[in-house]
Amino acid sequence: MGVASRFGFDDAIREGRELGKSLGEEAEIRDMVVTAIYRRAEAIVGKVASQTRKTSPDWDKRIDDVLTSRLVGYPLMLALLGFVLWLTIIGANYPSNILAALFSVIEDQLTGLFSLWGAPAWLHGLVVLGTYRGLAWVVSVMLPPMAIFFPLFTLLEDLGYLPRIAFNLDNLFKRSGAHGKQALTMAMGFGCNAAGVMAARIIESPREQMIAILTNNFIPCNGRFPLLIAMSTMFLGVGILGYGNVLASLAVAGMILFGIAMTFLVSYLLSKTMLKGISASFTLELPPYRKPQVVQVLVRSVFDRTLFVLWRAVKVAAPAGALVWVLANWHIGDMSIIGHMAGYLDPFARLIGMDGFILLAFILGLPANEIVIPILLMSYLGTGALLELDSLSTMKALLVSRGWTWLTTLNVMVFSLLHFPCGTTLLTIHHETGGWKWTVVAALLTTITAVAVCFLITQGARIWQLVP
Repeated sequence: MGVASRFGFDDAIREGRELGKSLGEEAEIRDMVVTAIYRRAEAIVGKVASQTRKTSPDWDKRIDDVLTSRLVGYPLMLALLGFVLWLTIIGANYPSNILAALFSVIEDQLTGLFSLWGAPAWLHGLVVLGTYRGLAWVVSVMLPPMAIFFPLFTLLEDLGYLPRIAFNLDNLFKRSGAHGKQALTMAMGFGCNAAGVMAARIIESPREQMIAILTNNFIPCNGRFPLLIAMSTMFLGVGILGYGNVLASLAVAGMILFGIAMTFLVSYLLSKTMLKGISASFTLELPPYRKPQVVQVLVRSVFDRTLFVLWRAVKVAAPAGALVWVLANWHIGDMSIIGHMAGYLDPFARLIGMDGFILLAFILGLPANEIVIPILLMSYLGTGALLELDSLSTMKALLVSRGWTWLTTLNVMVFSLLHFPCGTTLLTIHHETGGWKWTVVAALLTTITAVAVCFLITQGARIWQLVP
């Protein structure tokens, strides 16, 4: 006699199947079977186990009833996300300014050494004005928000809240033709899209696994959060009645929600076109809540996330800074190479609300999203030398002088959110899918989506005369 027959689980399975067929919902049969099995297991426990004393309240269940309810779960999830982003923006301003001032002092010392050694101007420009300033900007702007955001995010993960978010989003993913486990891979994408792509292995269906891989890039990763936070802080940080930081936090939260919405939309379109099929159900058993190990969380988030991402950005920023300096200082005729490249891209870039330099910065920033803004600033200056940033207001003044408006800022944030994956993620997709076909599809799918959305935003704003 089998185990299922011995304990009566075969009857539960038949009961679940008959119930599903009677309701005409073949796709939900698996959920009903699981529910029936759990009910039969509870019945068996009730017959063979007894309670001699009153137990303490099940606080995990009571908390879950609130966090996973349709009425409270979603607003609470959004409020918590906004609070984390608000703390990140508030806390990152002062450390960023201090680091920028420190790197400025170091730069003066390096300039003095180059002058003392009699180094040629081109060497000083390549090493100090190009490479060093690029590195200084990456560290001073990226390190503070990452050092705040990642520990907070890791605390939520260690507490056991992230699986509750996956539970809340499960039904939406199934309605989008995707797998419920994609909610978990999406959560991984907040740390790194490459990690999110690798996490898609937990999805058994090859079709739904591919949907998760192709759409994971719509979730902002570590490398794109600094750009989103910097843009929102610069242009919304001085808000009405002192609510600038709240507005900036809401703007970043809005971008995240927009990325999640695009994940649902593109997943649905893929499931109806090139990746047709019926979404499979899955059962997610929520883990118990745990008291966060604060010290371990801080160490893990700092070394495994903050410093890891920062080191990756630094390794890429150094050669990128040198390359941009060369492109900006090597002239063909009366214009630099970077000026010629931006000029070719400018007509197309204007259609999507940006300019040629912005689009070129995204292209040159393919190795890592963290270096897009340093490349852009060095390109704008036309000498390959990054502006000495004593604050984000200095950067804002430079951008405004180059013709930036609210529409430019919005399109830069949207394009950063939706555009092609970074080099690391593309290589991960190639490894996971076993070839270049789906890697190219992922790059084209995200880039076309980013261009289309920015085009609609720009043309809509112009039609309604919302910009000069």
